[in-house]
Amino acid sequence: MDKYLPIGSVILLKEGKKRLMIYGVDQKEDTTGKVWDYIGCLFPEGNIDAKHTYVFNHDQIDKIFFIGMQDEEQMEFNKLVLDENKA
Repeated sequence: MDKYLPIGSVILLKEGKKRLMIYGVDQKEDTTGKVWDYIGCLFPEGNIDAKHTYVFNHDQIDKIFFIGMQDEEQMEFNKLVLDENKA
């Protein structure tokens, strides 16, 4: 993957029944230390509580419904995160 989807993107996971909205990238689990590409919440409900938070990787996405806001700041952040992950 050469870039992350921007915050606000709305996707459906493979075998998923409910759309998710991405609200974070490059997420590290506190308990296991595993790093995930994204963290999302239910769409259109939004962030309800920790039980309704989903971490997933780009290859688990089946369909992209909406691509979130992209500007210079987001593109620079995307590059920074990708460069850190390559190190």
